[in-house]
Amino acid sequence: MAEMTSLKTNTHHIVWDWNGTLLDDNHANLAAVNAVCAQFGRAPVGMDYWRSVFRRPLIPCYEELLGRSFAEDEWERAEKIYDSSYLEQLHTCELASGVPDVLHQWAGAGGTQSLLSMASHEHLVPLIDERGLASHFTRVDGRKFETKHDSKAEHLVHHLEYQELDPSKVVLIGDIDDDARAAREAGAQPILVASGLMARERLEATGALVVDTPLDAVAAVRQLI
Repeated sequence: MAEMTSLKTNTHHIVWDWNGTLLDDNHANLAAVNAVCAQFGRAPVGMDYWRSVFRRPLIPCYEELLGRSFAEDEWERAEKIYDSSYLEQLHTCELASGVPDVLHQWAGAGGTQSLLSMASHEHLVPLIDERGLASHFTRVDGRKFETKHDSKAEHLVHHLEYQELDPSKVVLIGDIDDDARAAREAGAQPILVASGLMARERLEATGALVVDTPLDAVAAVRQLI
């Protein structure tokens, strides 16, 4: 892969999503979803189906999946089942195609980047360290608080404020429609990769630019410079 040339001073800052964007963990997510299905008496689902229905907020998404509303404390039980299964599969998850090379090259050419995930902060930070990626990012934030609409939007606003970044010079690269929503609500620009947990047609319905890989996403960011 060709090295990137130096970037101009008006370059954009990239905020990366983690699951489904930099980490290829679709199979682990599906296994965890089906673990929830098994415990709640629902037949397992396939990847195409899950990519067609997955959304935030998560509770109504899972209630639709299971065909009923959660009783008291059942959502907490479902979360524990999901987390346990996902963690069992995590060691099998590789970085997405082109990662970490694309991170090296963006930083090496003078670009800045950070990471924001809806995974819990306590889970995320050690994982990024273990993968040897922490040095690429000016900041790493996972989910630190709950929000009414279970969206990344409010988290992104805090993430940018902590770094004193101008949202108009920020691109959020993610893999679901909520990433597009979050970017726009924060005043940033979204680019979505179609290799994650949401079908391409659903991503395209957001009106955001949709590309195949993180490499393609960064190439698109460079066109903004």
